[in-house]
Amino acid sequence: MPDTRLTYRRRHSYNTRSNKVRVIKTPGGNLRYLHIKKKGSPPKCGDCGIKLPGVPALRPRQYAKISRPTKTVQRAYGGSRCGRCVKDRVVRAFLIEEQKIVKKVLKESQQKKR
Repeated sequence: MPDTRLTYRRRHSYNTRSNKVRVIKTPGGNLRYLHIKKKGSPPKCGDCGIKLPGVPALRPRQYAKISRPTKTVQRAYGGSRCGRCVKDRVVRAFLIEEQKIVKKVLKESQQKKR
């Protein structure tokens, strides 16, 4: 019967989140631990907190290795805010500007009445 007891291959000897392993069989027929890297968490929208579509979920250091177009979306606030939040921001800014114009017009009409 083959020896099924395995030992970690690195100096870290506790079963923590950063030390996850998988059992593999080598070409020589031996069982051995394969250390698994942690999964990346997807970037989230800064306003509503949903996962940003179009941006891959990687570990922080991996973002340095991929090109800029894969890290962002071609939009204002792309890669930082989701499309719905950007739309809300644009609409809110537009309505605020409209409100300023309406106030100005009302103020002028009040001045003409006097």
